[in-house]
Amino acid sequence: MARIVDKALICPVLPVAPMALAVHHPGMISLFAVALVLQPVAAAASAVQPGAWDVSSKVVDLTLPGVPGFLIRMARGKTKAERKQLAAGQGVEALLAPDPKAQCRIESQSVADGRYAQTLACPQKKGTPVRIVRTGSYDATGFAGQAIVTGTTPKGALRIILEQRASRVGG
Repeated sequence: MARIVDKALICPVLPVAPMALAVHHPGMISLFAVALVLQPVAAAASAVQPGAWDVSSKVVDLTLPGVPGFLIRMARGKTKAERKQLAAGQGVEALLAPDPKAQCRIESQSVADGRYAQTLACPQKKGTPVRIVRTGSYDATGFAGQAIVTGTTPKGALRIILEQRASRVGG
């Protein structure tokens, strides 16, 4: 029998309704939501101008054991866009920081010479933390990169690949 599970987790970059997956597989919502709760990455501190930025995360591929194939197919290709405001003096580090509600820990981070890389560990309600590895490039006009989310669910290995992009849209 399908049931709705905890709606408390925030998922600002999830391009499909997380509850669609949770209705069919209650144990999957916490993994899926935590894995995607992160804010997309933006350009380097010295090259980033203050103002409004459009950031987006697109689901390129995902493997969620136990989730019906039609839900997986619905999620692929979906994009979640978000408007972010960068204040004067803030740099990429401010935009690299994960949402505090996700309680993710930054394991490593590098932003230099037009490239960025970040590794995060994000706790789950049950089980080992989800690992998120982000890499990409940036310039004064924005960034383009990839986030790979991996973890373990009660039904097997989780893997989600996101394409992330950002561009400045105004002051």
